[in-house]
Amino acid sequence: MRRGIIFVVSAPSGTGKSTICKGLLASVEGLRRSVSCTTRPPRPGEEQGESYHFLPREEFLRRAAGGFFLEHAEYGGHLYGTPAGPVREMLEAGTDVLMDIDIQGAAHLRASIDTWVRESLADIFIMPPSTAELARRLRGRGTESEERVAARLARATEVMRHWGEYRYLVVS
Repeated sequence: MRRGIIFVVSAPSGTGKSTICKGLLASVEGLRRSVSCTTRPPRPGEEQGESYHFLPREEFLRRAAGGFFLEHAEYGGHLYGTPAGPVREMLEAGTDVLMDIDIQGAAHLRASIDTWVRESLADIFIMPPSTAELARRLRGRGTESEERVAARLARATEVMRHWGEYRYLVVS
């Protein structure tokens, strides 16, 4: 029986990561998305258990201390983590899993003490063609102030320094 593959996709904001992941899920038969947990409040249109498992911070920390997560990290003041159980079940059933996680989470998976995680991992970094193009995309959304765009670009520059840690690089 074939074991599934964990496809980890990381990228700075504005690179098209969400669009790429949605396209993969729609076009690759049998590929399933892992549903992460987070302490941030739901955004409009997000549903509990579909978009994320929304948890109070105390509950998240309790689960993290108990080894519930494959990986977890703090980003933007909120905690995010991938529950281990569902991912392990999918892999053991031969199902490929898509995980949209940040650079911290990907680093945790690469350093995992669980051999099955490391052996199942295919990590992919999505890079914009240039910083100027990324800035154009972020400003083109028209949803944030120039100050917020500048903060996102500064964060993106830091995130892009980690591309070499990934097995695969895709320019979008």
